[in-house]
Amino acid sequence: MALDAAGRIIEQDGPDGLTARKVAGAIGYAPGTLFNLFRNQDEMILHLNGRTLDHLCRHLETGRMSGDAEGGVKTLLKAYMGFLERHPGSWNLLFEFSLPDGTELPDWYSEKVEKLLGLLEAAMAPLFGPDQAPDGAQAARVLWAGLHGICSLASSGKLMAVTDKSVAEMAGSLVRHCLAGLRAFKGKN
Repeated sequence: MALDAAGRIIEQDGPDGLTARKVAGAIGYAPGTLFNLFRNQDEMILHLNGRTLDHLCRHLETGRMSGDAEGGVKTLLKAYMGFLERHPGSWNLLFEFSLPDGTELPDWYSEKVEKLLGLLEAAMAPLFGPDQAPDGAQAARVLWAGLHGICSLASSGKLMAVTDKSVAEMAGSLVRHCLAGLRAFKGKN
C-alpha cells in the first residue's frame, strides 16, 4: 500500500514531492508507521525504484525482438522512450535518487539492474561471438549510458541546447553509429 501510494505521488508531484508524511496521509496512517516497514525514506525509495525497474523490464520484454542487433536495439529503445513518456516521475526518481555515501546497493537491487541491462546485451549478442561476452556486456552498457544521456537531456528540457533534433532522431543516430562501429570493429578482428 505504501509503495503504491508513493508511486502515485511521484507521478503526480515528481521526486521532490515525495515525503513520508504524504505517503502516510495517502494510506491513512501516521508517518511513524512507515518506519515500521522501512528503516528510513531512502529504503522506501529504494524499494519503489526496485518496483520501477521491474515495471520497466516487463515493459521492455513486451516488445517483439527481431533477429538482428539493430532491430532488437531499436525495439528496446522505442519501449524505453515510451516508458519515460508514460512514467516520467518514476523514471526521474529511478535515476536521480542515490543512496548516502558509503551505502551499497543491496544485491536484490543490483540483480534487477543486471536483468534490465541483460535485455540490451541479448539484443546486441549477434554482434559478438561466444568468447566475447565481456565485450558485449560492456558495449551494451556504453550504448545504454549514451541513450540514457539523450533521454535525460530530453527529460530535463536541455536537449535543445545541444541540438534541434528530436530525442528519437538523436537516439536512432547513436544506435546506428554505435552498431556500425561495432560491426566494423568485428570485421577487422
